[in-house]
Parts: sequence; structure tokens; C-alpha cells
Amino acid sequence: MTRPTTFTADMAHAGARLDVFVSAHLTPQHSRSQVARMIKAGLVTVNGAPARAAGAVRAGDRIEIAPPRAPLPRQSTGEAPAIDVLYSDDELIVVDKPAGMTVHPSPGHPDATLVDALLARFPELAMMAEPDGVLRPGIVHRLDKDTSGVMVVARTPFARTALSRQFKDRTVKKTYLAIVRGVVARDRVTIARPVGRHPVERKRMSVASHTPRAAVSHVTALHRFKPTRRDDPGATLVRVIPETGRTHQIRVHLASIGHPCLGDALYGGPKGGDFTRQALHALALEIAHPKSAARMEFIAPPPADFAAMLARHGVVANASEIRRWIDAP
Repeated sequence: MTRPTTFTADMAHAGARLDVFVSAHLTPQHSRSQVARMIKAGLVTVNGAPARAAGAVRAGDRIEIAPPRAPLPRQSTGEAPAIDVLYSDDELIVVDKPAGMTVHPSPGHPDATLVDALLARFPELAMMAEPDGVLRPGIVHRLDKDTSGVMVVARTPFARTALSRQFKDRTVKKTYLAIVRGVVARDRVTIARPVGRHPVERKRMSVASHTPRAAVSHVTALHRFKPTRRDDPGATLVRVIPETGRTHQIRVHLASIGHPCLGDALYGGPKGGDFTRQALHALALEIAHPKSAARMEFIAPPPADFAAMLARHGVVANASEIRRWIDAP
């Protein structure tokens, strides 16, 4: 949209939520969550006045939608980091995010983000600002700062909406590797424990939250590394396939069964040693292409810290082994 767009509600729309009404008229360029941000930013008015996303539309209402605001200038003080691009086409970009890189700028991490890397490599993504002017170009999902691995980024508004819907509808398959403390006894375990903000420590998530949301993770033990000395609890390489995508879900779920990721100081993983960050890696991502709907799988091989520890235990993370990990029942 380059100029205000106006719609008049008729009897068929009477009683509908405003965000539902607007998103129906703006699909597929904008998702309902984006429309909600537009309304919150004051870009949508009803009969000339600001309105709430949950407000009901009445027959005869005049809904005006202002054009999206220009993106806020990106004030970065450092050089954009390099990023490993696994795949790209006209609709999407797939990257291998390294550990230590935040996805987008925040007060504590203003520079050297994935957004900076993407804008340096694909400057046209600057046009993919959110409708309220916030620059999160094509970001449809996230990985924690110290989690490495595969991420997909939308390159067009259509792809952003289509990919966001896949994550919301849980039709995306995400496969993670984690190296956890202790020898996991069972070959397979499903963790179905709601996750929400920790009741006291606000930087943490917890399965004992007062405001939890449903969360399910499927864990498969791939290799067990037995203790080599009395004070060594051993470790296990596990595959995790999350059904849901709650903040810190995999880290919280693994800690809740007594097997936190190595290096995960926030959730009880051993400090120092082989990992200075949580031993969690997004190994594979399977999506439907936004245009063709063809299923596509992207793989980011384990990074150096993972590969080095596995190699010390005689496990080589080659292509055939990675395929076995992904396909294991």
C-alpha cells in the first residue's frame, strides 16, 4: 500500500473483530498478527478514530488503513557479520546462524545481528520492515543467541505470511541436536509439559509457570557417552523434534527431566568444559515452499564445538550419520 486504503463494512461483516476484517482484506500480503501491530501503531482507524484490534465492526463503518511507515534507520556501529547462506530464491533465504549471534537488534545486543548480516548480503530486505516501521526483515521465527543452526527468512510479503502461517499451524518440521548432561536411560521420551515465564526469575522460562502454554518435545537418544571418571556424569547426544515453539522450550524441557544442555548456565547445564554456550543446534528444517507448496528440507551440519566433542567420542558427523540422526524413528 502506498496511499490510504478505505473499506466500508456491510451487514455481512457486522460483529466481526476489526483485526479479522482488516486481515481478510489484506491477505496474503499481511498476516493477522501484522495487522494487529498496524492497529496498535495507529495505522487503522474506524470512522476517523483509533480503534482496538478486538473491537467489533458495525455495518456502515468506514475503515481506513494508512500506508506502512518507512523503516526506522538502522544505526549500526560495527561491520555486518558474514553469514552462511544455505539456499536462496525469489521468495526465501535459508541461513546457518552461528552461536553468539542475536537474530535482531535489542537493547543489550545492538550490533552484529542476523538482521545486519542479512541487510549487508540482501539490501532489498530493508523494504520488508514491519507495518509499524520496526525493522525485522523477513524474520518469521527465531533461535536463541547461543543456539546455532538453520533458519528460514522470508524475502517477500507473500512469503512472510505463508511461512508465518506454517509455523503457527505447526506444519513445519524442526529437528534439533543437543548434547545433554548425564546418560539418558530411555531411547525415546515425549515431554509434554506446559512452559511459561518463571514465577520469580523473569529471564527464565519454566514448567512451573503461573501462566504456562502447552509445549511438547519428542526426544531420541542417539549416542550415549559413558562417564570416564567417578565425578563425570557422562553425556548423551539427543535429537529433539518440538511440536510447539515456546521460548526456550527445548532447553527447559531437557532440564525438567534432569538432562540440561551442556553449557546451559541458565538451566543448570555444567559450565566450562567443552561448551561455553548451550549445546543446542538446529540441525534441519522442513517447510513447504511459499509459492509451489513443494516440501523442502534444509540441513545445517553441526558446528565446530559439536563436531569436536563428538569426534573425541568416536562419532563422526558426516552426511550419512546426519541423515541417520534426522530419520531415526
